[in-house]
Amino acid sequence: MQGTMSAFSESCGENLCPEEENTSSANEGRDLTVTIGATVPTGFEPTAAEEVRQKIGADARISKDRGRIYFQISTDKLASVHHLKSVDNLFVIVQEFENYEFKDSKEDAMSDFQQLAPQLPWSDALEVWRMNNSLKKRRGRRRGGNSSKPKPGKGEDAPVPATEEGDAADLIPAEKGQSDTPQAEEGEGDQAGNLEKEAPEDEANKTLKFRVTCNRAGDKHCFTSNDAARDFGGAVQEFFQWKADMTKFDVEVLLNIHYSEVVVGIALTEESLHRRNITHFGPTTLRSTLAYGMLSLCNPQVSDVIIDPMCGTGAIPVEGSIEWQHSFFIAGDNNDMAVSRTVNNVNHIQKRNQDAGSAPLSVDTVQWDLCHLPMRTSSVDIIVTDMPFGKRMGSRKKNWDLYPSCLREMARVCRPGTGKAVLLTQDKKCFSKAISRMGGLWRRVHTVWVNVGGLVAGVYVLKRTGSVYGTTPEDVRPPQEAPNSGKDEQ
Repeated sequence: MQGTMSAFSESCGENLCPEEENTSSANEGRDLTVTIGATVPTGFEPTAAEEVRQKIGADARISKDRGRIYFQISTDKLASVHHLKSVDNLFVIVQEFENYEFKDSKEDAMSDFQQLAPQLPWSDALEVWRMNNSLKKRRGRRRGGNSSKPKPGKGEDAPVPATEEGDAADLIPAEKGQSDTPQAEEGEGDQAGNLEKEAPEDEANKTLKFRVTCNRAGDKHCFTSNDAARDFGGAVQEFFQWKADMTKFDVEVLLNIHYSEVVVGIALTEESLHRRNITHFGPTTLRSTLAYGMLSLCNPQVSDVIIDPMCGTGAIPVEGSIEWQHSFFIAGDNNDMAVSRTVNNVNHIQKRNQDAGSAPLSVDTVQWDLCHLPMRTSSVDIIVTDMPFGKRMGSRKKNWDLYPSCLREMARVCRPGTGKAVLLTQDKKCFSKAISRMGGLWRRVHTVWVNVGGLVAGVYVLKRTGSVYGTTPEDVRPPQEAPNSGKDEQ
C-alpha cells in the first residue's frame, strides 16, 4: 500500500516516509502512459474519436456502453485533453474488465467488489489525478452531481454516490479514536463539533474525502447501483482510510458497469466541459459538446457562411466561431430574449479573447423571422440549428406548419448543389413528413440519433439539391386563405 499511497500523498501534503518519498519523486520524473476515458454525447462517439486522433494523436476506442470512448496518452498531453471540444467528462482508468463474471447471489457479488478494491493498481491513476489538480485552478471544494447526465433506460440504474444518508454508517465503520461522520450537516452535535475542531488544522494532516459513483446498465445483475457503490466504496475507504462525503469530496471514484464490462476510474473533471462557453442560459440551452458535434458533421471550410436561424442562446455560432475561425457565422432568432442571450454570450467570449490577446470572433447576431430571412437567395453555405421539439418551446401542432415553411426558406438561402443543413429535432414524425415533401430541394444524407435531456432526438444531415430555387413545385409557398374562403368553396 505504501507504493500506492505515495503517488498522491504529496498533493495532500501528508508526511511521507523515505520509501514513499522516493517513489513519488520517481513518478514525477517520468511521463506515465495511462488510459483516459471520456463521456461524449451519444451518437457522436465517432466524431469524438476523430477529434482525439487529430488533436492528441491517439487512436480512440469506442466503448460498448454508448457515450464513452477510451484512448491512451502520456501524461505530458494531459493538459491538451481538457481542450477537446467533443467530450463532456474525463476520467483516468484504474483497471478495465471486459468480461467480468458476476456471482449469482447478491452477497457473493458484493463480496467480490469488496475484495476487488485493494487488488486494483491505483498508483498511476492517483498520480494522474494529482497532476490534473496541479493543471487547473481549484474552484473551491468539489461539487457533487451532474444535471447533464442522461436518464437511465430500460435495465439501467441512474448514477448514484457511494452512500445515501441512511447508508453512511455502513460505509464508514467507527474506529477507536476516530469520528465516523462523513458530513457535518448529517452529524449530530458532538460529531459536528469534532469537524469544527478539525477545520483549523494544518492542511498537511488533512484526510481526503471521496465518494463512489456507480453507473450500471444491464438487466441480469442481482444488485443495484446503490449496492455496488456502497460495498465497493466501503472497501475503498477501508483500504485508503479516506472519509466519505457526497458533495464536498476531493476524489470521485467511478464504477461503470455495462452488462459484463466493468471499468474502475477516477474523475478528472469537476463539472461537465460542455459548460465552458455559455454564461447566459435559456430554457432549452444546447450543450456546447453537442453543438460541436453537429458542426463537425458539415465540415466547415474557409470563408463559409454559416447561419443558425433559431440560435436560442447562441451555443452553435459561439462554438463554431471559436473552432472554425476562418468561417463567418450569423446567429438569428425571432425572440428578443434569445437574441439578447446570444449577444451576451458572444460578448463574454469576445472579452475573454481580448484579455488573452486572441483574434475576435467572426460572428454577428440578428433578430429575424425564420420564414422570411433577410438574406439573398443562394448566399449561405451551411445551416446548423436546433429546431423546436414542441415540448418546452413551441408545440407539436405548430411544428406541422413551421417545419415545411422553414425548410423551404432554408432552401432559398442555401447554395444549390453544395449547401448543407444539419438540423436537430425530437419531433421525428413531423420532420420526416416535412422533408418528404421537399424532395426537389433537400436530400437526406444520414441521421445521427442522440440523447438530449433523456429524449431520443435525431440530427438530420441534409444536402441541398442542384435545383434552382423557384423552379420546383416544393418552393411555391401556399397562398394564405381569406377568412371567407370556406364559404366561397361551398
